[in-house]
Amino acid sequence: MKKGIYILPNSLTLCGMFCGFYAILASFKGHFVYAAWAILIANIFDGLDGWVARLTNSTTKFGVELDSLSDLVAFGVAPAVVIYSWGDLHSFGRLGWGAAFIYVICGALRLARYNVQMGTTESKAFTGLPIPGAGTVVASLVLFYNELLGEPGSKNYIILFLPFLLAALMVSTLRFHGLKEINFKERKPFWLLVVIVSAFVLIFMYPEIVIFVFAIIYVIWGIIEGTYLLSKKRKMKATS
Repeated sequence: MKKGIYILPNSLTLCGMFCGFYAILASFKGHFVYAAWAILIANIFDGLDGWVARLTNSTTKFGVELDSLSDLVAFGVAPAVVIYSWGDLHSFGRLGWGAAFIYVICGALRLARYNVQMGTTESKAFTGLPIPGAGTVVASLVLFYNELLGEPGSKNYIILFLPFLLAALMVSTLRFHGLKEINFKERKPFWLLVVIVSAFVLIFMYPEIVIFVFAIIYVIWGIIEGTYLLSKKRKMKATS
């Protein structure tokens, strides 16, 4: 039995966890823009650690568990603290902290389900909204609001509703796509390269706006596609 761990992928995982920890500390100080960017940067480390692990053939059970713990901090606890503090959810009393906590609970359940289903039902598409996607929605909302609208103010029911919506999507059975579905070794149409390059240019030009728009499109697309597939299955069962 081999002992020890692989340094590089696990170090990248811990960098993502640190970004989440920093986001929590920044929220306590009221630096919500820094906190939001930290969560978005954690996405980069979250993608890199898995990619490096597969590239170097260093995927281990230890790495998978550590990645889940890192995701819970960076995309579960950190976004919950950010939206609770930034969105002034404490003005709603118990309902406010309940909204933040239900987000954390469903994020943990989503990660646990993902680990159980790895290599089976979740070999390609994700069942339920991935927790990094949920964290990205929260972080990009903070940046979008700060860029165009300023402070959200107290008693904002849309912000109060958001953690409940994201929590429900994470534990749902709706299908959401991921980058691992794309086989980069195969030939792709030229227009796809143009779209990717254009997306990167737009992100660099207007990151606060474009990242939020992309995050919302990703969520809406998953809801529409998932709802369509579920209704299609029900019709097939009804006719059979």
